[in-house]
Amino acid sequence: MRRRKSRFRTVLIAIATAISVWAQNGDKAGETQREVVPPDQIPPAPVLSPQEEAATFQVPPGFRVELVAAEPLIQSPVALQFDHQGRLWVVEMTGYMRNPEGEGEGEPVGQIVILTDTDGDGRMDTRTVFLDGLVMPRALMLLADGALVAEPPKVWFARDTNGDGRADEKVEVIHDYATQNDPKLGAKSNPEHASNGLMWALDNWIYSANHTKRYRWQGSPTNWLSDDTIFRGQWGLSQDDVGRLYHNSNSDPLRADLIPSAYLDRNPNLRSPVGANVQIEKDLRVWPARVNPGVNRGYQPGQLTPDGRLATFTGACGPVVYRGDQFGPEFVGDVFLCEPTANIIRRSRIINQGGLLTATNAYDRAEFLASTDERFRPVNLFNGPDGALYAVDFYRGLIQHRIYLTSYLRRQLASRELFQPVDRGRIWRIVKQDRPITRVDQLPPNPTTEQLLDRLGHPNGFWRDTAQRMLVERADLEAIPALKEMVRASAKVSARGRLQALWTLEGLRRLDLETLRVALDDSDGAIRSAALRLLEQFLNGPHREDAMNLIYRRAGFIPAEEQLQLLLTLGQMKTPTADAVTRALLMNSAPDTLRLSAALSGIGGRELEFAEALIGDPECNATRPGHVQLVSGLARCVVNEAQPARVERLLELAASKKPGDWQQLALLDGMIATLPPQPKPGQTASPVKAITFSTEPRALAALRELPTIEVRDRLARLEPLFVWPNKPGQTIAPATRPLTSDEEASFARGKELYPTICGACHQPHGRGQDGLAPPLLDSEWTLGNEARLIRIALHGLRDAVTVKGTTWNLAMPAFAEALNDQQVADVLTYVRREWGHTAPAVRAETVKAVREQNATREDSWTEAELLKF
Repeated sequence: MRRRKSRFRTVLIAIATAISVWAQNGDKAGETQREVVPPDQIPPAPVLSPQEEAATFQVPPGFRVELVAAEPLIQSPVALQFDHQGRLWVVEMTGYMRNPEGEGEGEPVGQIVILTDTDGDGRMDTRTVFLDGLVMPRALMLLADGALVAEPPKVWFARDTNGDGRADEKVEVIHDYATQNDPKLGAKSNPEHASNGLMWALDNWIYSANHTKRYRWQGSPTNWLSDDTIFRGQWGLSQDDVGRLYHNSNSDPLRADLIPSAYLDRNPNLRSPVGANVQIEKDLRVWPARVNPGVNRGYQPGQLTPDGRLATFTGACGPVVYRGDQFGPEFVGDVFLCEPTANIIRRSRIINQGGLLTATNAYDRAEFLASTDERFRPVNLFNGPDGALYAVDFYRGLIQHRIYLTSYLRRQLASRELFQPVDRGRIWRIVKQDRPITRVDQLPPNPTTEQLLDRLGHPNGFWRDTAQRMLVERADLEAIPALKEMVRASAKVSARGRLQALWTLEGLRRLDLETLRVALDDSDGAIRSAALRLLEQFLNGPHREDAMNLIYRRAGFIPAEEQLQLLLTLGQMKTPTADAVTRALLMNSAPDTLRLSAALSGIGGRELEFAEALIGDPECNATRPGHVQLVSGLARCVVNEAQPARVERLLELAASKKPGDWQQLALLDGMIATLPPQPKPGQTASPVKAITFSTEPRALAALRELPTIEVRDRLARLEPLFVWPNKPGQTIAPATRPLTSDEEASFARGKELYPTICGACHQPHGRGQDGLAPPLLDSEWTLGNEARLIRIALHGLRDAVTVKGTTWNLAMPAFAEALNDQQVADVLTYVRREWGHTAPAVRAETVKAVREQNATREDSWTEAELLKF
């Protein structure tokens, strides 16, 4: 063994010398890519057979990993889905990184294959190519008599019309999916940051990771609804039993939507709502079973532990909420996720405290599954029809895309001959040994209504989801009486079955108030919450009064577990009574950040009246946890509304309180929170969006006379926010120059470009999204030095950057190749003049000059570099 390691060290040194002349796309200027792990401590990485690989798996006692399929039956699998007949549909992304240069990714070599277990032994043994000739296919969802297949930038509906297992009909249903991976982009085509994970969710909408649209089937491949939604994660998407969505990105292992995201876009005055895309796993450490020198930036301090193992997540992907019935009830609701660069699968235990979720590693300094095989690359996880957990193993040495590949990683891979082979792939089933694995009878090709209804109450979430989808997609109206009976039959049907029956009725558009009234009285809180949400459908029709009465009736004895949904639903009603009920709920509890966000999201344009009624109520005099944040949040929204008369009333409300009263200070603090933070040295401060009064507000003068130092200090900070003619010491800002006709045209073109170029990350409203992209609204970077902004647009941005007082550490892509000078000028002009911004327009000539000054630059910018300009 000693001699073998010595030879290995010699090979590594030789390869390092040979590769040192190669520059990779992921290399950063000025970085020294040193070898961290001594060569004699790195084991070789031979290609293992499936049986040999299985022997490398370390799992908790009582678990077993079984092979389901392997090459040559499949190769390069990235996603899968079981159908109701037990067949396994697999996406083969064969073209991905077949060599370090990524050559051939534009070739039509990808496939969708159907695997079948013909003898019932649990191993797939036959393969049918359903659809071939695909360029980098990346997602699959079974639908009606066919499947949705994502082939950037399109999603196809493909089906087999003659029963031979091969698709002979293909219809385009989406034309702008995974556009970052469009082969037409050539060298800039990026499969690591493109849409994927098509998933029919509990609410009967189809969601994706890395995408800002959701879709709803309307009965045929040519009839769809589409709607804007938030950006979710990077690779993979899952849902729990009540329909919450879970996702992640490479260095951020788990996030969840604790509130359906559509609620949080209701109030433009609430700039940073909480509840969607919430980071629920904070501990980023990982516990591999082997050294991991072959990670892309393993040379950077902190990437590897002193013994050479990956320290924190860098390739998290493919999350799945376990909803099966094979592991046991203590596992249901936990999230399993992949980290292929560390050769592990994590189990995150989910803790629910009143709707606030947190995730923690289920094992102490260990992982659910860890392999010593460097080629084990779990990239996706799925629930199976037998209740087991299924893992998609890409089984490659090279998984880093060429766009980010570093010279360090290339040397590492070459030293262990990890570039080849690229024609392998495995699918594994993970089972609990002390529990039976039930080979559930598969359904026939065309199951009856009764068969689907039976599966709708199954303990395995796979079957409940499959039955719901199939009943809805085929518009099975025969099921309606039985579905309504399922909702009523609390003694005969499981709570999860009753919940999915309720949502199946929604999908069939056959909900009625009587069924929802029954659901409101259900013993299960998730069903009661769903009924409240579904009652919103009746608020804009002839049954509005009846629906509101049902909601108000429920508010009288609301358990904590459904209070969150009640606050969200009350916000949809937009009535004085609903606002009064909301106030009562908040005053009689200690609202957390989630409930505060839910309440504030639903009172847009009425925050002042809400605050006046709240503070005018004697029961609100004594502070309770969350009440200071509520009052402060209301004040912040009123100032963001920017209506001088309403802000003056807010000042009067503050002046009406005793000096130094908690409500008075909370109102002033909320106003202060709207001011831009202090800029970093060398950076231009964001302009204050001042409220202009016709004369000094009397309430402001009265507050200034108060003897309380806490009030005086706050008023001093608020000085730049309030202006009026002849205010002492006031500097009058020059009037904003109107855009010229050419600049107006540029703004209009930028408005057209923004949704596809910027809006997916920074959001249509410019407020950004936590964990994804910082705000453009009122940002010092947006409104400051145009040369900096142009450089960011052309070459991208990396590493830590401070925006409005918050540090972000996310990479922004470059658009130098995708956009010409005029297009860059157009979109930057738009963001500098939209949302009340008044910064000067950007000219194409300026963009051209900056582009020429940096013609040789290949790397993205850092904050420190940009602040020098």
